[in-house]
Amino acid sequence: MVNQLPWRDAEEYRRDRLLEAKYESELALRFLEAGLYRNAAGKAFQAWKALLAALAVNYSEELAKRFRGIRRTRDGRRVSLADFIIAFMPTGYMLAVAKVLEQLTRKPLTDLTNTAINLHEFQYNGLDETGVYSRYPDLDFVIDDIKRLINSIQQFLTST
Repeated sequence: MVNQLPWRDAEEYRRDRLLEAKYESELALRFLEAGLYRNAAGKAFQAWKALLAALAVNYSEELAKRFRGIRRTRDGRRVSLADFIIAFMPTGYMLAVAKVLEQLTRKPLTDLTNTAINLHEFQYNGLDETGVYSRYPDLDFVIDDIKRLINSIQQFLTST
């Protein structure tokens, strides 16, 4: 048997993920001000991931057409792949989800998702002047991307 949704109330889940995006983005800015760049990058990534999940809730039927299959949650429940993606927003699916949602919403989600993933990579690898381990050779680029992503998140939050 496949459970319909991995959450109890889709609207409550959406609101919770929007709150998560708000709080994570606020933490990202605090860390940025404190010079904790890798932590700020991680929080900006988490904020975007939460926002993307919140946006995906409204398009679950469309996502179900693109992402077919069944997945098991850690507690053993069987859920549709689309619902699994919405509930957990795995990093490996973020860009694909962003592309689908961008087509449906006409909002610039793909570029911002790439930025979030770049920041996630920086969180773990730091700066790399050679460009091999990180896409950021200089902190100015990191700071600019964090600010741009957080500003976009804040705009989405005020319009959602």
